Amino acid sequence: KAAVNKENVQASSSAKAEAVPGEADNGATKVSINRASAEQLAQALNGVGLKKAQAIVSYREEYGPFKTLDDLKQVPGMGSALVERNLA
Repeated sequence: KAAVNKENVQASSSAKAEAVPGEADNGATKVSINRASAEQLAQALNGVGLKKAQAIVSYREEYGPFKTLDDLKQVPGMGSALVERNLA
């Protein structure tokens, strides 16, 4: 499915989503964790359904953009194992 890029906290996915310039090593489109909708995140991230994706968006709206992977791990349901599974 997708991977979270450690350097810029983005998810790469071949799913149709809001793209940011550049491509992942596998040619997939990159999807910004800080701009993608819950639906786009649910499609892009491995092990993340709509409920967790909505939690990511809600957290982002309340606390601002994700700057580090540790920020992403603060989202309810997004533990270290799930974040690590999606690393690029």
